[in-house]
Amino acid sequence: MTAVVDAAVEVLGEVGYARATTAEIARRAGVSQGGLFRHFGARLDVMLAAADRIRSRQLVDFSEGLGSLDGTDLTEVVHRLRRATRAPINAAWYELVLAARADAELRAVLEPLAERYHGEILALGRALPIAERLAPVELDTIVLSIVHLLDGEALMASLLPHPEHEDVRVEQLVRILSGRPLY
Repeated sequence: MTAVVDAAVEVLGEVGYARATTAEIARRAGVSQGGLFRHFGARLDVMLAAADRIRSRQLVDFSEGLGSLDGTDLTEVVHRLRRATRAPINAAWYELVLAARADAELRAVLEPLAERYHGEILALGRALPIAERLAPVELDTIVLSIVHLLDGEALMASLLPHPEHEDVRVEQLVRILSGRPLY
């Protein structure tokens, strides 16, 4: 049920995991709670479906962005990844990840999806021209480190932004990836 999953993503991003009730999700989807539960056995199932929707949308958007690049423009790759981590849909992902830290049941269902998501992100990284210059474990470590750095930046930017560091951070990442000294 697409409307319910889309509503769940929207609610997660706007009000957070704790306030993402099935009543609110059903209201936004234009269905009754009974209708919601005819398609999903529990709130947790809705959350997992929302997480999978987020994963697939983010991968499509980032893949399309990388596919539109001409040659090896590492600066643009990092900027596109930053835009993906700051996309409103990604706020819903962060809500789920943060909630999973303290909710063992959510963590148990989200972990395999997160593993898949990271595997797909790594596959995108392995398709970049820089991949042929690095050992797979080095490339994977760099890709995930950049993703995690930008995820952290996106989370903190909502609370304590430091725009003066943003372009410098991208420049430093590109220098590291290009094998150039930082200064």
